[in-house]
Amino acid sequence: MTINYQYKNVQAPTKITLSDDQTAGHGDHWRILTDDMSRDVPEWLQGMIEKATMPKGLNTSASAEDKCLLLSENQPCHINQVLAMRDGKPECFINAYPCVDGPYGLKCRIERIIANENTQDAVLRLRSVDGSIIYAFDQLYTANHQLYQQGTPYFVNFSAWAHEISLSEQSEVIKVEDADAIRYHRAFNDIVAANDGQVPKDVQEQIKDWQPETKEQMAPIEINLGHMCAYLFGDTLGQEDEAWCQGQVLGKQETIFNGKSIILFDVVVLREQDADPFVVRIGAAHTQQTNAISVNDYIQANIWLQAAIYKENQ
Repeated sequence: MTINYQYKNVQAPTKITLSDDQTAGHGDHWRILTDDMSRDVPEWLQGMIEKATMPKGLNTSASAEDKCLLLSENQPCHINQVLAMRDGKPECFINAYPCVDGPYGLKCRIERIIANENTQDAVLRLRSVDGSIIYAFDQLYTANHQLYQQGTPYFVNFSAWAHEISLSEQSEVIKVEDADAIRYHRAFNDIVAANDGQVPKDVQEQIKDWQPETKEQMAPIEINLGHMCAYLFGDTLGQEDEAWCQGQVLGKQETIFNGKSIILFDVVVLREQDADPFVVRIGAAHTQQTNAISVNDYIQANIWLQAAIYKENQ
């Protein structure tokens, strides 16, 4: 009898370890939800214990040998709490942070992890299928970190909390007067329209052959920057998950977080040709300003971007 063995060199993603001094903590994130952290947050943490769940992420079961335990809640907006474990029993509190469940996501590979093992805070550097670089706080690092593999594609769910969110600036307009740029823009739109909204494989050849039929087709083009989709991650090590974005609101609903009214906006922040749209569910405190934002509006926001990777939707 012949037995064939197949060797697989499975490696974890590259990791950068942060010290406690380099880790920003979650004070600013709690301030999105309350002006009295010293009173509200301890009450919320105590209250969640009664209805806590154990999110598995990529893990199938908890082990008595686990050094940390991750607790969560089955709510659209909820708290994740990390406890230290000894002999299979919770020993002390380590960390807690507010989360938003995100139903939308992208297929990505984990290029790098920036983590503080003491607090179990981690930021993932992700590369989507179309090559976009995305940084996001890992909601499930405590459950997943030993299972991540370098080069493995994961479906990643994205969500965020908004530090600030408002309608985009509609007066920001640029005028395109370059003849070649105008011709390319007009030709591309005409060709796609003639193909029922689909981009033909020979679109570049058709653009070369395209000729304007009227003078108006070659008139300067005004582009409203307030109608663009954009995403810019932070530039501080370990805080790249603090991002700026602009995009279009695709959906809006309300929920409750510990008695506080929260508006959930589904926002497309990247929308490129031949690529899946990058849609993020953003939670924002219910105010007169946020309530005035409607579906189809364009917004700009400073957000804390989060990621969650679950075995069930891989």
